Amino acid sequence: MLQRLYNWTISLAGSEYALWALAVISFAESSFFPIPPDVLLIPMIIAAPRRAFLIATVCLVSSVVGGLFGYFIGAQLYDLVGKPLIAFYGKTAAVAQFKAEFNAWGAWAVLVAGVTPFPFKIITITSGATGLSLPVFILASIVARGLRFFIVAALLWKFGAPIRDFIEKRLGLMFALFVALLIGGFYVVRYL
Repeated sequence: MLQRLYNWTISLAGSEYALWALAVISFAESSFFPIPPDVLLIPMIIAAPRRAFLIATVCLVSSVVGGLFGYFIGAQLYDLVGKPLIAFYGKTAAVAQFKAEFNAWGAWAVLVAGVTPFPFKIITITSGATGLSLPVFILASIVARGLRFFIVAALLWKFGAPIRDFIEKRLGLMFALFVALLIGGFYVVRYL
């Protein structure tokens, strides 16, 4: 089923409604959809590199608005919708474990999930469920998703199709390492 959904999502990249499809996929991925917007973002930018930053902007705005919907699910529909979604992604134990401490590190959690392959929807729902400050959530979402989509857009704009393999296979790992180093650096500065 996921493979068919992935193939359908990829087929949208070549349609005349690609930008709208990207907006819908980006919105949905931030709150409930399993396929990341990168599957549309990457081929769309390769096909139209002059529009790379417009495409990234649509992805960013839609993703942040979708994140707000995920936040709403967590804040208002957690038992009805949020818990089943978290269970679907196999993150029930992980959410229960850090839910108590989430607000202390919530901005970092949003940042990490926003730039790494971790399902962003889990963090958006958890942010709402724990009552993370909405301005903090929005700012962290804009920074994280902006970094993710604009770095991909810049790499594809500059290097084109040859960088595609690196982005699809290794960029998530590079983002995760960057965030780990960033958090480690703040920890060292704070406690030394």
